[in-house]
Amino acid sequence: QVQLVDSGGGSVHAGGSLRLSCTAYGISFSVYDMNWLRQAPGKQREFVARISRSGGTSYADSVKGRFTISRAKNTVFLQMNSLESEDTAVYYCHADRPAGPKSEYWGQGTQVIVSS
Repeated sequence: QVQLVDSGGGSVHAGGSLRLSCTAYGISFSVYDMNWLRQAPGKQREFVARISRSGGTSYADSVKGRFTISRAKNTVFLQMNSLESEDTAVYYCHADRPAGPKSEYWGQGTQVIVSS
């Protein structure tokens, strides 16, 4: 059974840090690009960061220089520093297979609350 398990969310003050994790079960992790997206209350889900199978990374402009995405074994991480109240959202892990049969999976989400 395929499962992406998000964890690491919580409540912090502005300027603080959190590290999110997403562990994948039941998929060949190495063939998937991994993404973090977030959804704030009343807003659409938006892209945060991506790490490809080969380790290439990209970020939303709003988080560049503050967030770092990485991957190891079957887990993808999102290190979030200098958090701002605008970062408050539910963060979702997403696995996307860029080659071969199309397949994608979502984590259940982890809540991040940043208080000013």
